[in-house]
Amino acid sequence: QVQLVESGGGLVQAGGSLRLSCVASGRAISTYAMGWFRQAPGKELESVAAITMTGTSTTYADSVKGRFTISRDNAKNTVYLQMNSLRAEDTAVYYCASAKFPYRGITTGTPARTADFGSWGQGTQVTVSS
Repeated sequence: QVQLVESGGGLVQAGGSLRLSCVASGRAISTYAMGWFRQAPGKELESVAAITMTGTSTTYADSVKGRFTISRDNAKNTVYLQMNSLRAEDTAVYYCASAKFPYRGITTGTPARTADFGSWGQGTQVTVSS
């Protein structure tokens, strides 16, 4: 069982940037697709971005395209989410997740499905002030 720990959240002004990190332990994530999800108060969990096990393909929610970038360093067992041009509507708890099964790809052009991810971190709060 993998353990995922997110960090890097905080309070930032609109237009600012944050970089979230997700460090995995317990097993290597190099054969698993990884994703970032978020949940705002009173709203459902939504997909933000996902990346294949090698990092060669990514997919993003329309609301973050061009502003957020997901990346990974398998040697460090870590996944990142670079968030630029932040908006008040990006305020949420952000969660890192690992795919349920190894060697599975992602469908580019569409948001990742939460049902495809089986291990979740505890989340990190991102608050964007307008």
